[in-house]
Amino acid sequence: MHLKKWLGFFSLALVLFTGAAAAQNYKPLANPQTVESGNKIEVLEFFWYGCPHCFDLEPFMQKWAAKLPSDVEFRRVPAIPTERWAQGARIFYTLEAMGLLERMHGEVFNAIQVNDVNLFNEKILLDWMAQKGVDRAKFSDAWRSFSVQSKTKRAAQLTQAYDINSVPTLIVDGKYQTSVAMTGSPEGLVKTLDELIVKARAERPKKK
Repeated sequence: MHLKKWLGFFSLALVLFTGAAAAQNYKPLANPQTVESGNKIEVLEFFWYGCPHCFDLEPFMQKWAAKLPSDVEFRRVPAIPTERWAQGARIFYTLEAMGLLERMHGEVFNAIQVNDVNLFNEKILLDWMAQKGVDRAKFSDAWRSFSVQSKTKRAAQLTQAYDINSVPTLIVDGKYQTSVAMTGSPEGLVKTLDELIVKARAERPKKK
């Protein structure tokens, strides 16, 4: 009788421990945000080109994003917790405006993280882009455009709304936050993202 009672307590403790361990892989946001993806489940990756951890995570995110179901929209958001990070956001949105993001996103990461090129200096940035075959004048025009300025401002607003104070940080459907620091590894992160997508899908109103 005592053995059964002890086993019962052990089983309950194991369930509670497992649940607590799982909960540490993500956290619900205190202030959920309205997503911009409509009917699709939104996954945002807040990153900074100057972050080595973001650089290390990038190959995992590329592989993961390539296999997403059709009802999931993945977007990178260059975080701007301080004004110093705004230049990175402008690089990102300038390349996006020029249709060069897919080609140059990894190149920018490599230049900063591997080759130690200070692309946050505008002159160095323009010279480097020209060396990579990017039209210097067109890049400069896009860099100063209203569209890029607006998107950079929006990135700063999202950074503040989601209370982003470290990168890389992932947000699922405006409600759940996770990161490599929380999951223990990039593999653990993508596993948690998949689980949160399933959770977010189940929590969305059913289509009639």
